[in-house]
Amino acid sequence: MAYQVLARKWRPKTFADLVGQEHVVKALRNALEKGRLHHAYLLTGTRGVGKTTIARILAKSLNCEHPKEGEPCGQCQSCRDIDTGRFVDLLEIDAASNTGIDNIREVLENAQYAPTAGKYKVYIIDEVHMLSKSAFNAMLKTLEEPPEHVKFILATTDPHKVPVTVLSRCLQFVLHNMTTQQVADHLAHVLDSEQIPYEPPALALLGRAAAGSMRDALSLLDQAIAMGSGKVAEQDVRQMIGAVDKRYLYELLQSIAGQNGAALMNQAREMAERAVGFDNALSELALLLQRIALLQTVPAAVPADDPEYPALKHLAAQLGGEQIQLYYQCAIHGKQDLGLAPDEYAGFVMTLLRMLAFAPLAAPPQHTGAQIDGSGLHTPSAAPAKQTPSENLPAFQTASPDTAPDQTATATSDDDTPPWQESAVNMPQTQLSDSLHPLEEDRPSEQTSDQTATTATSDDDTPPWQEPAANAPQTRLSDGLHPSEDDRPSEHTLPASPVAWQLEESAPFDDIPPADEYAYYGDDILPPLPQGEGMETGETGHEEGEDEGENADDFAPLPELNAANWHTVIKRLGKRLGAAQMLADHMAWTEDDTAANRILFALNGNSQTTTTKEYFDKISQTLADAYNRPGLSIQTQAWQDGAGWETPAMRRIRLQHEGREEARGRLENDPACRRLMAGLEAAGWEAESLQLAENLEN
Repeated sequence: MAYQVLARKWRPKTFADLVGQEHVVKALRNALEKGRLHHAYLLTGTRGVGKTTIARILAKSLNCEHPKEGEPCGQCQSCRDIDTGRFVDLLEIDAASNTGIDNIREVLENAQYAPTAGKYKVYIIDEVHMLSKSAFNAMLKTLEEPPEHVKFILATTDPHKVPVTVLSRCLQFVLHNMTTQQVADHLAHVLDSEQIPYEPPALALLGRAAAGSMRDALSLLDQAIAMGSGKVAEQDVRQMIGAVDKRYLYELLQSIAGQNGAALMNQAREMAERAVGFDNALSELALLLQRIALLQTVPAAVPADDPEYPALKHLAAQLGGEQIQLYYQCAIHGKQDLGLAPDEYAGFVMTLLRMLAFAPLAAPPQHTGAQIDGSGLHTPSAAPAKQTPSENLPAFQTASPDTAPDQTATATSDDDTPPWQESAVNMPQTQLSDSLHPLEEDRPSEQTSDQTATTATSDDDTPPWQEPAANAPQTRLSDGLHPSEDDRPSEHTLPASPVAWQLEESAPFDDIPPADEYAYYGDDILPPLPQGEGMETGETGHEEGEDEGENADDFAPLPELNAANWHTVIKRLGKRLGAAQMLADHMAWTEDDTAANRILFALNGNSQTTTTKEYFDKISQTLADAYNRPGLSIQTQAWQDGAGWETPAMRRIRLQHEGREEARGRLENDPACRRLMAGLEAAGWEAESLQLAENLEN
């Protein structure tokens, strides 16, 4: 007996044998059982989902001599004849080949006669959308008022090309594509019945390659059996359909999770050498990321006996939820961009580099301009080059001779510090002239002395363009600019005018860069603010460090949502809040009613101009999205004096006043500052100009 392909051999004979399409089967069964039969049915769906199969089963059920609950018996003469294609009252027409009006007119003329062997004459017209316009017009009258013994079953893959006049005369069923799991389970049933060994991962690959079509899946299964010489192996199936080896996918994600750019590029090159399809690779990578996210969110959704479960669990522990979502977006967008790339390999590599470079909100912060660890995109030098000021920028050292050796040692040890960490490490202290202060023990702090020195120096005749360089740390100065020891002024006197070596070394006015050109020299050349002995390393307070801190905060985890952190939450979410931040600045946190998923705030009088429903909605939606509290609502209450409430705006004003008072106290208690005030006969300090450096960011 000749071999029969699996797609024909395993075509369902009854509704019970069908895979999927439960909504169609249920409706047809009930109609057959109750006798509520329509005269024309239209079955739509993609290829291989069962349109012709359901039409034949329905024809058998209509003409079966012993139907049971809408199912054909399969034993009577009518059922056997329909299965073998010899039933005279069943006519199958391929509309793609018989498109003209003459073919349809012949069918309609024969429809007038009573059936010969069965109860009904059944006409199955496949690909009905291929009929001509005149053929459709000829069918309209018969479709609207057909003879009682005639049933029409139309099938099409493109119902949009069928005239609406025909659609309105038919009972339409839309057949769905089958899921990968449904296809794999049916293939396993077929192989078990055929006693053919197989590997379960291979069936999952065939199910995905079939794209919801059972006929395509059975055809691919025939090919896989032939390729595996009587068995279905995963490796053979991957080679047959061009699927990517899972080993590459796991290695790619492992390299991305470890920020190992060199290994990532090696794997991409190996995939290119093996002619792996990068379009399929990105699809498989996105599918793998989806399974990892599913394992993180719903662990029970991935069975523990899955062969890939250990690898999935390992990656789920390494990657955060935000990272997985980000990498998934990179994969699907990279697949869309492959057609725009110069070649597929370049597009694939750029997608991987995008995953390597991008970081989600909760990921560890990456400094702007920094190289990704291990990316290998360029080879950094063993130690960063020492940065020196431009020759056109005058800079001089006023340190005393006895401190020069210590400064030199400090400069040598600081040369290995990366440039983005110099603002965070202990900066070398600016050396002051002994004429500005008495013995070391008379100074309460080095910070106040630095402030005194800066004020005192501004009263001499030193040119103004040399003032920033006067306080610059020694690590930023070129050794060639240091004056000789004999040319330095006396330790206990302030020069009334620039000394000779200063006049000789000073740059002419034409060579002095304007103020806006200092931006090109970078932050490392400009002198940092002095740091007090009692001040912690991270509280330098200069503006450049503040900007870097704000950028780092964008990637840091959000603080806990409570009253103590309310001002920090507003600051962190300022970009998302937009104009609604003006209202949030005047809202004082009073209570968090977690049971009702509601936060209570009190509004002071300064919020009247910004109190709008749109701003309230924006604040509640932003907080709900940021802290994963869907349905979070905001409720306000009247302001109560003496309740201890404080808005973020009130907090800033309070800290500003406290900082000014503390700064005034430090200056008034410093002996050098008191002598300076007495020498200048100053009445006092300008209150508005005082501010603590450590409070600048508040």
